[in-house]
Amino acid sequence: MSVSHQDFKLYKPFGYLSQFLQEPRKNKKRLGELFDFPAGIMTIGRLDHDSEGLLLLTTHGMTSHNVRSADVEKEYFAQVDGDISAEAIAELEAGVTIKVKGEIYMTKACRVRKLDECPNLPARGHKIRDERHGPTSWVALILREGKNRQVRKMTAAVGFPTLRLVRVRIGAISIDGLHVGEVQAIKIASELRAD
Repeated sequence: MSVSHQDFKLYKPFGYLSQFLQEPRKNKKRLGELFDFPAGIMTIGRLDHDSEGLLLLTTHGMTSHNVRSADVEKEYFAQVDGDISAEAIAELEAGVTIKVKGEIYMTKACRVRKLDECPNLPARGHKIRDERHGPTSWVALILREGKNRQVRKMTAAVGFPTLRLVRVRIGAISIDGLHVGEVQAIKIASELRAD
């Protein structure tokens, strides 16, 4: 008898942890508050408490392994502090030095572009910062890796700290059409790769 696995995509709101179980002494919002997920559900990668956007979930370990591989692109929109320079973008694309678990790590080459205008994203509901503190700009980053808080560490390494971070795409699966906090059942294996 074959086991039927379930997959979902979710627009993770700001302020939620990418986990289900309550940890002692932590009174934080968790994904289980958004939807009645099946037993055995796991997130594929994570988005930290302060990050938003696309999160894939599955009950199938091999699906999780496949999505986390370097074969699958992950695209992020980052609002950064300051008007990001062409030099900083070139540094990001070539790879920058960050710390991962206390060790020095050189990020892999990636694709980065400055967005000409603010992307059409839902309001976060929590003020980013006062405009009197100077300009901000938006960049799109396409990575094939996913270290802990990697995008934030990368933009900080080139002098433009991230103020807001939204994952907008994993492979061919995007947040287009999803509302913040919305969950949709999907088939990750068939939707991950564009035809």
